[in-house]
Amino acid sequence: MTRILALTAVELEAARLARDLALAPVAGSRWAHFRSGALEIACVGLGASRLEERAASCATPALVISAGACGALSPDLREGQLVVPETILLETGACYPTAPLAGYPRRGTLLTVGRVVESPSAKARLWVETGALAVDMESAVIVEWAGRRGIPAAVVRGVSDTASRAVSADLASVVEPDGRVRTMRAIGVALARPQALGEALALRRGTSAALTAVAAALGKLARS
Repeated sequence: MTRILALTAVELEAARLARDLALAPVAGSRWAHFRSGALEIACVGLGASRLEERAASCATPALVISAGACGALSPDLREGQLVVPETILLETGACYPTAPLAGYPRRGTLLTVGRVVESPSAKARLWVETGALAVDMESAVIVEWAGRRGIPAAVVRGVSDTASRAVSADLASVVEPDGRVRTMRAIGVALARPQALGEALALRRGTSAALTAVAAALGKLARS
């Protein structure tokens, strides 16, 4: 059996993918961790900040996948569209190739940054400067980590917010570094800035579409 380990940034991403794929929670885990058959899904926090400690609880995989949502930089990308890049780029210029995936041709570059990209104008600047199709905060860390262990790594992300939308800092703050979402903090943001509610609903819709596409891809890869 070829074991696949899919790593997400946010607990809600891991839980949604596990639900769609009928994966069971790993007994005794205090964080979002699911497993069934060839597929294992684990939340490793924003920026993959909990990767080292949480990966120690996972079975040794034959393939690692950075999974979940990403933000579009290219105006051509739509909500829910899969991004399976050939290359991961850091703003420092460091570049990491990804492993090929059966049935999912790799295309273009994904940019990994160390902070939330808060505005469409900031997205446009990154697109012009880097040529990357989309942006996230984890993939370079995950791919580099897997590479040091001799494990092939790929990226399967879905677009949650198009190039014309972005995630504001106050909305981003509802997610803790370890990937947990603080519900009361989200309510506080909505009360303090009424337009944040509409932004949150749009992001929820986009994230749902993104994760539906990612779950379908992970299921197909696990079956193959």
